Amino acid sequence: MPSTHATEFRAPAAARPLDRFLSLFTEVRPGESARLLLLTANIFLILTAYYVMKPAREAFILDQDGGAEIKSYALAGQALLLAAIVPIYGRLATLLPRRRLINVVTAFFIACLPAFYAAAQAGMKVGVPFFLWIGIFSLMVIAQFWAYANDIHTAEEGKRLFVVIAFGASSGAVFGAWVAGRLIHAIGVKPLLLVAAAILALALVVFNYIDLRRRGSHATQPQRTSEDVAIGRGNPFALVARSRYLLLVAATIFLLNWCNSAGEYILSAIVKRTADASVQAGTLPAAEIGGFIGGFYADYFQVVNVAGMLLQLFVVSRVIKYLGVPVAICVLPVIALGSYATAALVPSLAIVRWVKTAENSVDYSLMNTVRHMLFLPTTREEKFKAKQVIDSFVVRAGDVISAATVWLGTTVLAFGVAQFAWINVGVVLVWVALALATGREFRRRSAAQPVSAS
Repeated sequence: MPSTHATEFRAPAAARPLDRFLSLFTEVRPGESARLLLLTANIFLILTAYYVMKPAREAFILDQDGGAEIKSYALAGQALLLAAIVPIYGRLATLLPRRRLINVVTAFFIACLPAFYAAAQAGMKVGVPFFLWIGIFSLMVIAQFWAYANDIHTAEEGKRLFVVIAFGASSGAVFGAWVAGRLIHAIGVKPLLLVAAAILALALVVFNYIDLRRRGSHATQPQRTSEDVAIGRGNPFALVARSRYLLLVAATIFLLNWCNSAGEYILSAIVKRTADASVQAGTLPAAEIGGFIGGFYADYFQVVNVAGMLLQLFVVSRVIKYLGVPVAICVLPVIALGSYATAALVPSLAIVRWVKTAENSVDYSLMNTVRHMLFLPTTREEKFKAKQVIDSFVVRAGDVISAATVWLGTTVLAFGVAQFAWINVGVVLVWVALALATGREFRRRSAAQPVSAS
């Protein structure tokens, strides 16, 4: 039997206690702990705010006729919006230095939340607009954070440290879902938006402290650094189109989201059907259907995120260290293949819920970490511009195809849960092949990349 120390990471003998503690989870070198924990806190706050908003999103959009279908179709609307917004972001990245870019974009999203709250309080139907907005927020702001994290770490540092930073995302998702589940019953759905705005404002303060702290460490260098200038002039979509590696990454993420969004539709349809049946049976007042749906999703998200957090803490770093990124990128599609085959054979509510729990917990932990590591062997311009294309537009393009699948399956072919699950099985088979090719190209690019920091 292998020694129990085989899966632990050794800290240098002279390391501080904090370095030694973090080395239980990944390899942390002296002097890295402070920045690592600050970045972890930053993404923790961003994900906390997002998961405080997610139950409100579900309640707003599903508490209307045809809510599950509208939710699926709204994803296509996000893709159309992103086709216009990503070039605007690219233009901002050309005009603004890195820190100002992040401040401007994040402040805009914070300012939107009180406006949505006021509209909802006034009785306006905000389900679709808020769904569109939060989808863009969740992609652009989180992609922006990871672009920054990629930019300030070398590929070698990122492979070691991103597992801890990603734990901040996983734990923030757990905490946000927990907070939302309790606040819904205490203050209702709409005030969650104001809570999220306050949390995002705190996240922005933390980011600025991190960046100012980094600049302070180079205070003896009077010359203007590359961080003080804008991030290139290339078109974001053209950056992806001319790179075989970025095209492979884009195709992999496209299929991931096609598969995942179709699974989300299956779950949403069953939840809405259950809520409607409860109203018809007299066990749930019609006025409380939004609270029922929001409460279900708050509990569901919490289970998913606790599982994801545990995987992030104890499994992800070991998988990446001992198996490597090229193998790690294939884990989620293999799990999804088994999960949807099971759902196709046994299409019940319990099976679908746990299929999605397994898929999303691995997605939010291992796959989330790996997909950001894929940008370590790229240029700064690719990190900030091409990453926005892939993490926002390409993600939603996969959702568009999923929405088209839902429309065809529900309005023309009268598909049920089993048929949608079989479609996902076919999608996953192609996804596995592309993940293998992406992993090989990542290995090649990493081997050719200089070891010096950007």
